[in-house]
Amino acid sequence: MADYQRILLAADFHEDSHAVVERAARLAALCQARLALLHVVETVPVETGDELMMPPSLPAESELIDNAKRQLASVADTFAIPDAQRFVRVGQTKREILAVADEEDSDLIIVGSHGRHGLALILGSTANAVLHGAPCDVLAVRI
Repeated sequence: MADYQRILLAADFHEDSHAVVERAARLAALCQARLALLHVVETVPVETGDELMMPPSLPAESELIDNAKRQLASVADTFAIPDAQRFVRVGQTKREILAVADEEDSDLIIVGSHGRHGLALILGSTANAVLHGAPCDVLAVRI
């Protein structure tokens, strides 16, 4: 096994994702590595005509960010991940994961994989997108 020193866990707060966090924390402890936690608030493209409009059913972006920060803090506190290693970003999930991995000089990215079947679903998954763009190892933990 590689000697990982800086692990980035991309958390999605899916109901079954706690197992992914536990796996990442165990691996970080085993390697004596620094574990950082990231959640990406996806941007929602909105068709614009003459006016910029937000779909009425979506919460405001600031509300989504505040909620993500609360959820991230709860998970991070459980695993004693310091504030400096907690990230909430807004944007496209793949891009933000790769950007934070680069900024933090991560040598392993851990993502949850929902284990969907079929080539089209696999090619569209976040885990697969990160795998093909990452400059380091990627561990996809099956949820």
